[in-house]
Amino acid sequence: MNSRLAWVQGVLAAVVLAAPCMPLVAQTDAPSTQQMIDQLATRPRTRSLRNLTVEAVPAPSLSLLIQFDFDSTRIKPESLPALTNLAQAMKSDKLATARFAIEGHTDAKGGAAYNLKLSEQRAQAVRALLKAQGVDESRLAAAGKGASEPANPADPNAAENRRVRIVNLE
Repeated sequence: MNSRLAWVQGVLAAVVLAAPCMPLVAQTDAPSTQQMIDQLATRPRTRSLRNLTVEAVPAPSLSLLIQFDFDSTRIKPESLPALTNLAQAMKSDKLATARFAIEGHTDAKGGAAYNLKLSEQRAQAVRALLKAQGVDESRLAAAGKGASEPANPADPNAAENRRVRIVNLE
């Protein structure tokens, strides 16, 4: 069974691990639980400089290309390894008390209102799956962003714009 799971993960090209404000880079395997913990670990959001100037640091986040059936909120089986790793990361000692935003994003195909609703429903589907895997639902907030924040602004219809972004709110 492990070789089958490894094969499925090997043929996946659906998961992306990216820092905020950086272009998405496709992974051939789901990021490991430890990689997700490292990506989502709380970092200081501000820092003081010698002359007391404060500089904002982006919140830790993780972008995943979660595949759904067409025009649906049903998560495809090939995305389950990434979401299983994510649930394990969220339950780890390092992230056990953190709260997370689950942001659904779409490409620009279709109407803005429809995309916003679909992205909200997909974020809720990911939230439900994480809850089913033992993550306390009070730590998870789901929100739809539609096509308003593309990962690839140069190509609003690109596949990498269809993603779920996890943001550490702590």
